Amino acid sequence: MIHQMNALSNRVESSQQAMEWEDRFGAHNYHPLPVVLDKGKGIEVWDVEGKRYFDFLSAYSAVNQGHCHPRIIEALTEQAGKLTLTSRAFYNSRLGEFEKLICEMLGYDKVLAMNSGAEANETALKLARKWAYKVKGVPADRAKIVAVQNNFHGRTLGIVSASTEAASTDHYGPFLPGFVIIPYNDLKALEEALQDPDVCAFWVEPIQGEAGVIIPDYGYMSGIRKLCDQNNVLFMADEVQTGMARTGKMLACDHELVRPEVLILGKALSGGTMPVSAVLADDEIMLTIKPGEHGSTFGGNPLACAVGIASLQVLVEENLSDNAHRMGKIFRTRMEEIAMKSSLIRAVRGKGLLNAIDIEPIGDTTAWEVCVALKDKGLLAKPTRQDTIRFAPPLIINEQQMLECCHIIEESILTIS
Repeated sequence: MIHQMNALSNRVESSQQAMEWEDRFGAHNYHPLPVVLDKGKGIEVWDVEGKRYFDFLSAYSAVNQGHCHPRIIEALTEQAGKLTLTSRAFYNSRLGEFEKLICEMLGYDKVLAMNSGAEANETALKLARKWAYKVKGVPADRAKIVAVQNNFHGRTLGIVSASTEAASTDHYGPFLPGFVIIPYNDLKALEEALQDPDVCAFWVEPIQGEAGVIIPDYGYMSGIRKLCDQNNVLFMADEVQTGMARTGKMLACDHELVRPEVLILGKALSGGTMPVSAVLADDEIMLTIKPGEHGSTFGGNPLACAVGIASLQVLVEENLSDNAHRMGKIFRTRMEEIAMKSSLIRAVRGKGLLNAIDIEPIGDTTAWEVCVALKDKGLLAKPTRQDTIRFAPPLIINEQQMLECCHIIEESILTIS
């Protein structure tokens, strides 16, 4: 018992100790930068020793509203002291509020609240299949969903069944059947795939985040909308990473004024405080799932709903879409200027505050080495491909902070090159 109590009282005393404990006791399924974060506020985070950093990853766009936004934390703590979980065996007083707010804000009949983005994507897959059989009339067990190369929708077995990435699929088979894979940003390939009457949905990220912030040609989203309409196929947009004002609009689909039948959200839906995700659709689709056919013990819990409401309100009332648009333009302009001074930057791209630079390897210098150099100067970013660095700060960043961060990037790039 004394041994157990000592174990329970262990606290990290240094960054080195924290990394050693993670290596010793944790699964080795991530390769983080060598920094141990202990505190966050706004766009800044601090390590165990108290060194300050600018966060340019935002937990993969989950912290759009900034770390520990006071309004979201107030909603979290107030609800945590009142009621946190009921399961869906009973109604709770916050779920209807959250559902009404998000449906009216985004223009859908219904929402199904879940927890992680992967759960939301799995929910969308099940909705598409239910709709295929109950509405479209696809023969039993023949429904197909079209996905694209280099997609990332999560890491569950069902989701990775559509993956083309070896890291997601090696030694995990056999996989879920029923997926057709086509190139991204290729309307001709989509048109051909949708000729199959058994296809019920096209599942796509408006911008491919994990693939390296790959932005399709303008017209791709509206082309998808047209082809899906022509072939009675659901357009399912995974906006877990691109949604919630990240790209300068509330949704990335809004840049082309298109509305997917199935909208998948997560990450910043909670302001980075806890897992909250959602799938939105109209009645014809959502009501194909009946009571007992799908759900989650924690999905739609009152704590999640309280932070979800506050997170949505902050995005709108603080005009974070507009700020993301303005700050993104400043960032890309500065990166283009740095690229003119250094051959280390091969390309700059982005939309709003979802941006990336491609690194031209020079000697042993890769995107990882650049990120380590940035960390040493007080800015945190992470490679998303071997030669690509994603830059996605919280959307509350102001111009002075942006210029300071761009100066750090410039110093690091020019020092290395």
